Amino acid sequence: MIVAMRKIFVVGLLRERERLLEAIRDEGAVHLVADDPSRAVPDDQTRDRVRALQRALQVLHGVASQGAPPDISPVEAAYRVLEIEQRSAECNNRLASLSHQLAQIELWGDMKLEWIESLQAAGVDVQFFALPAADVPAIEAPCMAIVGDLSDGRLVVALASRRSAAASAAATEPSHDSAKGTAKDAAVPDTAKAAGSFRLPESAAAVPLPPRDAPSIRAEAAKIEATLREDGAALAQLAHLSSAMQEELVRQEQQAEFSAALRGGLERDELFAVQGWCPADRTAALARRLKAAGIAAAVEWFEPAEDEQPPTLIRTPFWARPIEGLFKILGTVAGYREFDVSIPFLIALPIFSAILIGDGGYGALLLLALTLGYRRWSKMLGPEFTQLMIIVSSVTLAWGLVCATFFGATLYEPLIAVDLSEASRNFMMRLSFVMGAVHLSLAQLWQAVRLFPDLRFLNKIGWAVFIWGMLGLVQFFVLKSQFDWTTPWPYFLAVGASLAILFHYPSRNPLKMIGFGLGAFPLSMLSAFSDVISYVRLMAVGLASSVLGVSFNQMVAGLDNWALSVPILLFGHGLNIALAMIAMFAHGVRLNMLEFCGHLGMQWTGYAFSPFSKRVIREQ
Repeated sequence: MIVAMRKIFVVGLLRERERLLEAIRDEGAVHLVADDPSRAVPDDQTRDRVRALQRALQVLHGVASQGAPPDISPVEAAYRVLEIEQRSAECNNRLASLSHQLAQIELWGDMKLEWIESLQAAGVDVQFFALPAADVPAIEAPCMAIVGDLSDGRLVVALASRRSAAASAAATEPSHDSAKGTAKDAAVPDTAKAAGSFRLPESAAAVPLPPRDAPSIRAEAAKIEATLREDGAALAQLAHLSSAMQEELVRQEQQAEFSAALRGGLERDELFAVQGWCPADRTAALARRLKAAGIAAAVEWFEPAEDEQPPTLIRTPFWARPIEGLFKILGTVAGYREFDVSIPFLIALPIFSAILIGDGGYGALLLLALTLGYRRWSKMLGPEFTQLMIIVSSVTLAWGLVCATFFGATLYEPLIAVDLSEASRNFMMRLSFVMGAVHLSLAQLWQAVRLFPDLRFLNKIGWAVFIWGMLGLVQFFVLKSQFDWTTPWPYFLAVGASLAILFHYPSRNPLKMIGFGLGAFPLSMLSAFSDVISYVRLMAVGLASSVLGVSFNQMVAGLDNWALSVPILLFGHGLNIALAMIAMFAHGVRLNMLEFCGHLGMQWTGYAFSPFSKRVIREQ
């Protein structure tokens, strides 16, 4: 159920504000609301430490601890992890850049630029040109070699000639950017300056030397990779401190919450006040705790005003807590004045999922895996969601026993056949529509109970009756069932529509009542029709799952090679189970979240009750 809240105000002495907040935190029953939200923030140092510890734990997740643990504090370890993370990111970016550079100079192979410089110093002028392969024979040079080809099909050739003594002397003058000088000279070849001159065809274009050679790039990459290995080893050592960092994170988060609460209070003269929300059944206990602690404080509480939106605290019965795992995954919170749908969800979702999965063998397999590996699955999925999946798999197994279907094979005469026969399809469609009518009409009746004695409760009763009339209309269109005045369906429609229209907007003015009712009725009527018919997805997806399993069995029936049959069966049924899990969320959850909750008027606009409390640090 959704717990009733009270707006609570606590006023104490300014000099005892820390003691006051500690007592409130020890009680753990107040969702604090800051007087000025812009001021209710932790101090910068605490906030930075919390962020550093959170990020460090994310980085260390999955890192196996190795080596000796470093003798440093958890906070210092967190900052060191972040430093390594930043350096590793920079190193990886640099490696990617070096890899790109290597790809660009692949043409030059393992040539070193210092070789060209040595030749230049020895009086040998080396230049590189690109030209079509057909023009290579037209080159006249003392020494020529083909280096490689470009992406456009042209060849790159190296031409070498010995310079004259004067040119060699000029080359030894203090301008040692020889690679760039060679490129500059090659751009406009001067065949007259070399002792061994060469001639080029018009199609030849100078190719400058790369700014770096491959060996130097690889050497830099090797140093970076060594740094990454050292950082990886350092992270493995820091992983020993993960538990200590987790405990320190809890302490720092509590300090941040306390700091924010202290800053978010109201200070006037010698008084300090805080406000918030407290469960109605715990307000008196808070006042008693403050008195027992010897803190002079005044505690007052009030009913929430209509325009206020208290936080939502749901106390789910013990047996219904598995459904909380689903709400955690979906991240949905009911509004304070909405409905606690935990129990309806826990009843409907396993039934819908069982029909969608449609195979007892899959249910048995899931049940076996979840029960035997409960601890492992609980760590991955959370205990509540794991328990929910155990319930779903158990109901699926029960449905499989009713349908006699296990891994696509019918083992005995089923109570309910799920196959491609017309009788089976019609029965499953009828069952789906009836389940939809029950589901949706219960939502309307639930609203009616809450609205009573407001006359609008008759509007909800009218819609509940109208939905059953829609059931008959849907069966008439889809299943060609009888629909006339000898059946109850037209009467359900007439009575339900009358109540829905007349009591949509109760008023002393009959014209206003009818006018507003008629204005809202058409869209709601179409919505009711589409919502009832949408439950056909239970039949469609469940039948598809059953047929897919049968198809894979038939595929291997004629094969005598077990080495081929077993992988096909494993793949086929594994795929079917995966699709069934998707269907559970895509269709089973949808029918609850959209159709059912839509008829409840749920908008999921709430926010969770988060009390100012002291968390326990458990020993690892």
